[in-house]
Amino acid sequence: MTTKEKGAKPAPKKPAKKPVAKKKATGSTARTRKPGRPSSFTEAIGIALCAAIAEGMSLRKACALPGMPDVSTVIRWLADEERAEFCAQYARAREAQADVLAEEILSIADEECTMILASKHGSHDDDGEGHTEVVFDSTAVARNRLRVDARKWLASKMAPKKYGDKITAEHTGANGGAIQVASTVTFVRPPARAEDE
Repeated sequence: MTTKEKGAKPAPKKPAKKPVAKKKATGSTARTRKPGRPSSFTEAIGIALCAAIAEGMSLRKACALPGMPDVSTVIRWLADEERAEFCAQYARAREAQADVLAEEILSIADEECTMILASKHGSHDDDGEGHTEVVFDSTAVARNRLRVDARKWLASKMAPKKYGDKITAEHTGANGGAIQVASTVTFVRPPARAEDE
């Protein structure tokens, strides 16, 4: 018989043993490190990101700038307890952003909402005979109203004490007068028991 017969399968190879890694000493000099990829956070990135947000840019737009991290990375940085300084800086940037949004509301409200229609000759210039017409643009008004409302809502959520709706709760009694507090105390004699007699 030959060593190679039809249908015979070669014996499976045994997996090679991997060398066992030596464990590092866990003394006071050994530094513990979180497993996984190291963070790309630097102080310069944190400052640049917070500056963009303080100027009124959204987090998504700020993260789209060149050299900036992804939004999810920034959210992880904010959740990290070791980056308390960055969290405080980010909170200050959001407060400043609310002020910028309030300023933007004023500039949007001051925008002109008119449109120049072309004259009969197709020109936007007035030829002296009054063929150019300036009309009110209701689409621009609706768009500006939406822009203002969005900024008002954001500012009220970012700085509710400064830009939020003021809610006053007044407690009054009947006919708008003072609240009358009345207490009634009723003494009830318990029924007599057989053993008391």
